[in-house]
Amino acid sequence: MSKTKRLIISLLLVFVCVLLVIVGTTVFKQKNQAFISVGFVIIALAVMFLSFEQKEKTSIYISLVATMTAFSVVGRIIFSVIPGFKPVTAITVLTGVYLGYQAGFLCGSLSAVVSNFYFGQGGWTPFQMLAWGLIGMFSGMLAKYLKKTWAMAVYSAFCGLFFSILMEVWNVIFFDNYFNLTRFFATFSLALPSTLEYAISNIIFIILLNKPFGSILKRITTKYQL
Repeated sequence: MSKTKRLIISLLLVFVCVLLVIVGTTVFKQKNQAFISVGFVIIALAVMFLSFEQKEKTSIYISLVATMTAFSVVGRIIFSVIPGFKPVTAITVLTGVYLGYQAGFLCGSLSAVVSNFYFGQGGWTPFQMLAWGLIGMFSGMLAKYLKKTWAMAVYSAFCGLFFSILMEVWNVIFFDNYFNLTRFFATFSLALPSTLEYAISNIIFIILLNKPFGSILKRITTKYQL
């Protein structure tokens, strides 16, 4: 199967799984939909990880992804004292732009699960993995439009909004066991200050990190023809 076909199938399955989460939790209100939704998200994540297994990666490429993931995890832990101010999205975006959509997805999703060994694992972990993974994947797919620092910074701000929206979906499902639209708007409104702080922090981190990280990643990928 070609790379394009694998990408299309993976994308379709991911969004079908997300759609099933919302539809399933609305129709089957009497069931414990928090756990069912987590199951759907895990399926979506598994589909994306399977696509990596079908493509050979050099040790240098894998090392680069692992290094970016480590920077993301350490950065999240270091800035944990400042709520809403985290470099995970920015580093995930940089990984996707300079190393490709698969590397971006892997960096984002692994950043969530690895850092949560420090912050605590729970039903929210798969949703964080999915949110940051999709951010990294879309960054790679839109890389040609994100060459300028300002474009990447604006994009990262919207990624912060996207992440917050998806996590509020999880919060609503967790508390109500189905998707309650009224509660979603209420919780999102309450979390808006933190969301804006996170979006601004993404802009700051992109401005600070794009030049040093970008120059190194471009030099290595050019040298080894990755």
